[in-house]
Amino acid sequence: MTKLLTDIRSDIETGTSLSSAFRKHPLYFDALYCNLVEAGEAAGILETLLERLATYQEKTLEIKRKIKSALIYPVAVLVVAFVVVAVIMIFVIPAFKEVFTSFGADLPAPTLFVMSMSEIFVSYWWLIFGVIIGGTYFFFESWKRSEKMQKTMDRLLLKLPVFGDLIFKSAVARWTRTLATMFAAGVPLVEALDSVGGASGNAVFAEATEQIQKDVSTGTALTTSMQATGIFPVMVLQMAAIGEESGALDHMLSKAAEFYEAEVDEAVKGLSSLLEPIIIVVLGTIIGGIVVSMYLPIFKLGQVV
Repeated sequence: MTKLLTDIRSDIETGTSLSSAFRKHPLYFDALYCNLVEAGEAAGILETLLERLATYQEKTLEIKRKIKSALIYPVAVLVVAFVVVAVIMIFVIPAFKEVFTSFGADLPAPTLFVMSMSEIFVSYWWLIFGVIIGGTYFFFESWKRSEKMQKTMDRLLLKLPVFGDLIFKSAVARWTRTLATMFAAGVPLVEALDSVGGASGNAVFAEATEQIQKDVSTGTALTTSMQATGIFPVMVLQMAAIGEESGALDHMLSKAAEFYEAEVDEAVKGLSSLLEPIIIVVLGTIIGGIVVSMYLPIFKLGQVV
């Protein structure tokens, strides 16, 4: 960070504009950031624009944090659950198997099934973990590198039960917040749309934004272009239409962003409340089923005795 600030300072001292200095460091300052700073420099309101940019960053980072917190919890629980089940299968079940073999009696079907699964884990645990870890790594690497796969996965994510609604509202909130911030800064609409699609965090919205930009550049109204994509909620379209007619597009888009940011907040709270009991029931069923299946022969033996 010190080197970054030193480089920017050196550029400014040699007469380079702040936005141009930022553009030399794309890893730290994206196109949206640089465009806003450039607009502030051109209009002589750089201080105001930097304040707006700070507010924008705070709101978008808050949305990202909420989405991550909502998604990380179930994933973390499932990973821990898998490790626990693997430990039971590899170390605990074989001990029971030795005891049951000494009985010399027929074992119940659930017990035989669990013991068969245990044998697979014991024999191929390295392959199971390797496939899971390697498959996960390969999947995310392919996701990052393949634009086609990004679009396919992002489209599927929007259709997921429960999670899809949260991801959709988050994308709408970020899209409207970004466009409102850019437009309020005086960035021309066509240029502003350059940064909006990527800021939404979803390839479906990015693709739709490209089409909107093409339509707007040929004279089509923003609302008409948005409606043609078929992905924006009616409320957002109505507010955008009012904003275009009244000349207060940035204000109306900000209102839409605030609404969907609140919706994301509520969705995260609701998701947490919904997932906790579901995860408890699922894990209880799996682990409880394993435990009961291993004690069935003991209960059966007790009845015989």
